[in-house]
Amino acid sequence: MKKIMIPIAAVSALAAVTLPPVVSAQPIQQRQDQLERRIDFGLRNGSLTRQEAYRLRADLRETERMEQRYRRGGLNGWERADLDRRFDRISQQIRYERHDRDYGYGYGNRQGPARW
Repeated sequence: MKKIMIPIAAVSALAAVTLPPVVSAQPIQQRQDQLERRIDFGLRNGSLTRQEAYRLRADLRETERMEQRYRRGGLNGWERADLDRRFDRISQQIRYERHDRDYGYGYGNRQGPARW
């Protein structure tokens, strides 16, 4: 029994690691809400500046408008894939902007008045 369970566990673990995450299985509205929450969280904890959050929200609104245009004629596979790519790009931008060490006013990023 033990000899059978070990290979099954190994194959299951390997399959779980090698399978790509299925992001497109998420509903579009849920994905939009998740990205909006990440932007809000970054703004609250200071890892996003107001300008970065504004730009990210503008990209998100643009993608939402694109989704509305796609839905007028019915959402097909290509359109869903295009929306997923756009959401992936916004997600990557959020990740980059939150980790670029670009903080708000008063954190030494020289956006305030020069002191030299």
